[in-house]
Amino acid sequence: MHTIPDIAPFRAKLAELDGQMADPDFYSDQRRAAEVAREQQRLSSLVEKFEAYHAIVEQIEENEAMSKDDSVEAELRDMAVEELESLKAQRDQLANDVLRFMIPPDATDSRNSVMEIRGGAGGDEANIFAGDLFRMYSRYAEARGWRIEVISSSLADAGGFKEIIFNISGEDAYKYLKFESGVHRVQRVPATETQGRIHTSTATVAVLPEAEEVDIEINPNDLEITTARASGSGGQHVNTTDSAVQMTHKPTGTMVYCADERSQIKNRAKALAVMRSRLLQVKIDEENAKYAAERKGQIGTGDRSERIRTYNYPQGRLTDHRISLNLSLPPIIDGDLSDLIDALQNHDYEARIENLLSKQKS
Repeated sequence: MHTIPDIAPFRAKLAELDGQMADPDFYSDQRRAAEVAREQQRLSSLVEKFEAYHAIVEQIEENEAMSKDDSVEAELRDMAVEELESLKAQRDQLANDVLRFMIPPDATDSRNSVMEIRGGAGGDEANIFAGDLFRMYSRYAEARGWRIEVISSSLADAGGFKEIIFNISGEDAYKYLKFESGVHRVQRVPATETQGRIHTSTATVAVLPEAEEVDIEINPNDLEITTARASGSGGQHVNTTDSAVQMTHKPTGTMVYCADERSQIKNRAKALAVMRSRLLQVKIDEENAKYAAERKGQIGTGDRSERIRTYNYPQGRLTDHRISLNLSLPPIIDGDLSDLIDALQNHDYEARIENLLSKQKS
């Protein structure tokens, strides 16, 4: 069981936030009010869980004392002993809950996500796999009631995507998807393989928190914007105007291309949204040591030797190499990511709890 750090600072912070929320002008800044309300709710839950934890600890002490008191009837002593196992289990769960509420959430957890999937090593099969991953995330988003909007895509001739960028909007989308960033490796027999040989291919996934104008201020003079005629599949789908937009942020060299909409204005707006999210991620990377210093550090080069996860079709097994977790592949590739994401979040929580406790000792 973990030792609970001093809760006094959290009580003091809660009292401070309660005072802010009682101010008549509190809701004049809606965004700030929402942030304070979320933090107040977290700290209220923390104090509530701690009170329940403290009550259970006292009950355990009473039962242990009763079990050793010869003046108490034997039947009551036995009942006290029988209750101890259940009480200790409740105590340990509440202790874990308290520690989790002590960990402040990432500021971007409540944001929508911008996801980018690209075919990596493996040619046509890599692009097909990129399409499979898009389908997997789409089904997961649908199950959670989230909305997907494709921002930009480049179809591959053999199927799938060379690249697809899309926005996922919904409650805590980034919180649940942020651990998906990295190189994903697939091992399977491609449909075009006549000898039945297993091929290894990769696709890269980047998950960025959706940025807002207040997060990143972009000087219009820092943007180089060019337009071109979007290519199509022929007939009515061929774009007859210069609607495709390529946007480059000159100070960083970050480039975004968007051609999915027929309107240049809409493509420009989408490109700017992706640009903000990419620049926000760079800002987060620089401020937080647990992220790579550059965006390429998040997704790697796409080489087969770099991977966070392997999708092994012949064995029907998915392996997440970061936490040495093996799960059945078919449900996951069909969009049931709940067990996988829960395991990744729990692993992250445990690491944060250990860090919290180590700081408390030092």
